[in-house]
Amino acid sequence: MKLTLKDGSSLEYDAPITVKEAAAKISEGLARAALGAKVDGVVRELGYVLDGDHSLEILTFKDEEGRKIYRHTCAHILAQAVKSIFPTCKLAIGPAIENGFYYDIDFVTPITMDDLPRIEAEMKNIIKANYKLERFTLPRSEALKLMRGYKEDYKVQLINDLPADAEISFYRQGDFTDLCAGPHLPSTGMIKAFKLTSLTGAYWRGNEKNKMLSRIYGTCFDKKSDLADHLAALEEAKKRDHNKLGRELGIFMTDDNIGQGLPLLMPKGAKIFQIMTRFVEDEEEKRGYLLTKTPYMAKSNLYKISGHWDHYKEGMFIIGDEEKDEEVYALRPMTCPFQYTIYNNGLKSYRDLPLRYGETSTLFRNEASGEMHGLIRIRQFTLSEGHLIVTPEQLEEEFRNVVALEQYMLKCFGLDKDVSYRFSRWDPSDTKKYINEPEIWDKAEDTMRRMLDHLGINYVEAKGEAAFYGPKLDIQIKNVHGKEDTLITVQVDMFLAENFDMNYIDENGEKKRPYIIHRSSIGCYERTLALLIEKFAGAFPVWLSPTQVRVASLTDRNSDKAREITAALRAAGLRAEEDTRNETLGYKIRSWQMEKIPYMLIIGDKEAEENVVSVRRRGEGDKGKFSLDDFIKQVKEDVESKRLD
Repeated sequence: MKLTLKDGSSLEYDAPITVKEAAAKISEGLARAALGAKVDGVVRELGYVLDGDHSLEILTFKDEEGRKIYRHTCAHILAQAVKSIFPTCKLAIGPAIENGFYYDIDFVTPITMDDLPRIEAEMKNIIKANYKLERFTLPRSEALKLMRGYKEDYKVQLINDLPADAEISFYRQGDFTDLCAGPHLPSTGMIKAFKLTSLTGAYWRGNEKNKMLSRIYGTCFDKKSDLADHLAALEEAKKRDHNKLGRELGIFMTDDNIGQGLPLLMPKGAKIFQIMTRFVEDEEEKRGYLLTKTPYMAKSNLYKISGHWDHYKEGMFIIGDEEKDEEVYALRPMTCPFQYTIYNNGLKSYRDLPLRYGETSTLFRNEASGEMHGLIRIRQFTLSEGHLIVTPEQLEEEFRNVVALEQYMLKCFGLDKDVSYRFSRWDPSDTKKYINEPEIWDKAEDTMRRMLDHLGINYVEAKGEAAFYGPKLDIQIKNVHGKEDTLITVQVDMFLAENFDMNYIDENGEKKRPYIIHRSSIGCYERTLALLIEKFAGAFPVWLSPTQVRVASLTDRNSDKAREITAALRAAGLRAEEDTRNETLGYKIRSWQMEKIPYMLIIGDKEAEENVVSVRRRGEGDKGKFSLDDFIKQVKEDVESKRLD
């Protein structure tokens, strides 16, 4: 019998052996580090018996699948500890996630962060006990009887939802048993370093109509030093969290009387928003985009034509009641059908194409309350939305230009190194979510894949993530906590021109259907603003800063000069404000530093007399004295070059 290893070499054996024993045959060091293996592409436990010819890849903590085994086991240790301390609680689900794990639990009496140290102490006892994790299976009736006996109502629901032919497996460690598909580590003692990090609420199965459970998050590593580094990174993430920092800096706020997912941009935030919007609109105009301005709502008829009513209605805010024969409207979730209506106003020739429509559009989506988060996921948001109506021959060049614009935007905002690319495809089995035209989908996906390959973009494919009308290139980004969201999308649409009866006259005088590219330049402005707050920890680049220069007088004698210089800076197109408060210079400098303004000019008697300014730059301190003209020139160069530091 032969094992084919990852590097192409092989290992022969005469009798059945476990994965752990096979790892030892390769090397003792590998056996000590092994957490599991891929056997013929399937992740297995160390105790899995090999009998026959197989491909074998030993998994360690360096491998994603290995880390998942490790962290899933830690989630079970958490569950055992919680059940030991709070025996009346009911367990829901406890998966491994990136950098850690969590468990959703229904407590009779809600717990607080103060309970986490006690749970950690019990987890350490379980690890020290080094319980074996023993897998066993049961028929459905016995599995249900077992979980009902433990009064684990959520596990009973999970079992009932399993397919009829599913194998129902459990893991036992000490006196604790949990429903689980596995795989797991051989014993609890293999966990080397862990920490419970937070406590939040989570709806059962992510549905806000279900009960709110307590979700305990944790992280774990195979080295204490790596855990320490990760915890330090978490602390830094907390400092950069836009939801905290954005409020502290006066960029945005929320109010219960206004509603969840409806943030208020304060003057600083509104100024950054305005800077971003003007920049995007100006760049789009340079590239031939035509600006549109369309209504915030429309009759349901429009969305029925586009297909949104059938495929996206649950995500829309509806005004009126069809059952009462009222005229029904909906707040727009996107501008596509509005811009298509503009396109249809007059016959178009192939000479008119490509047509590039752009709009800074306010949109509305009925997000679940449990999904709301600061500026990242909200119910009213603003998009740099655009639609390109093109001939089939123009599709690839226009697609390339769209991606080039998006990459330019990312670079200017300093986000280009933080993104990844995802080719989002349809799921043929989900006939409710997608327009069910397999041949057109195949054509659209083949076209997009070819264009992406021609561009040399390194992407992953994701089945079931396409828009209902076409495949997408999603530009993905993570916030400081590692949560991934879509920042920018480009969609190839071969359906909606048919729905809206969009045509152009080709060079032979015949009517043809155009193709449509849906795209955004920088995506949702609010989400981008949140990411910029976190990226720069509130210390925005000069070109994006709501206030670029603060002019501080040393004494009351210098106040008029400070105001004069501030007026000159504003006249030169810079965003400046004076600080003539009767406070010490040290106080004013600390205030300037806390507000993270790029430049501070200090005006004292000597500066006023010599007609110069003393310059301090954020992060660099005292830069010396400059003439006002030279200083203005320097700041303008920072702005023009989109300097990021």
